[in-house]
Amino acid sequence: MSTSGIVDEAGAGGTDPADRASEGIEGGASAERLLLFTDAVAAISITLLILPLVDMVPEAAAAHERPSEVITDHLSQIWSFLLSFAVIANIWFEHHRAFSSVAKLTRPLMVWNMGWLLSIVVLPLPTEMISSFGGRDRFTGAFYYATLLAGVVFRLAMLRILKSTPELLDGDREKSRSRIENLYTDSCLTVVALVVAFAIALAFPVLQYYSLALLAVPPRVSRLRARRAAR
Repeated sequence: MSTSGIVDEAGAGGTDPADRASEGIEGGASAERLLLFTDAVAAISITLLILPLVDMVPEAAAAHERPSEVITDHLSQIWSFLLSFAVIANIWFEHHRAFSSVAKLTRPLMVWNMGWLLSIVVLPLPTEMISSFGGRDRFTGAFYYATLLAGVVFRLAMLRILKSTPELLDGDREKSRSRIENLYTDSCLTVVALVVAFAIALAFPVLQYYSLALLAVPPRVSRLRARRAAR
């Protein structure tokens, strides 16, 4: 890989090849800052999911509804909130697993991470559309699934970069590389599972969001593979 155009932590070009890393690699502090920023954005997005439910409380009070009706009359909104909360929590957890051993960054990795964040930030929008337009609306379902699919594809792209650039990893490089390769395989399976779930949702609107249960398959396959490798 070319050593021209290398930037250090301050962004200045280097002159000594011995002090240079691979092209476009940023320092470890930048990796830490990116993770802090990513965690903050994910936390804000998952918090935004509850705001439409909070807004229903004064509306119910103004309409002289009973407190229990805030829950019983808005079960679809509550369900869509819980669904997206679980989805964002799982997506963040998988991102955390992927970046737990990352010490350095490349610009493409940062760009794909921003794309992943975009999918997280957008997710509250189709979530609110589910509660407002109903769970069987095809466009709403397609919007929701497309947002999820974009997120897992962005994650797959990041794992591909980490898999092909082991110098970005810290600690035991061989162990970290093996773990990233396993995560990359799991991510490929997740993309396939989500595409199948998307197709089922479009073909059978009554199963529109129940098909997301297919996302539980890749982790089970991963555990079975790990058990076989341990024998």
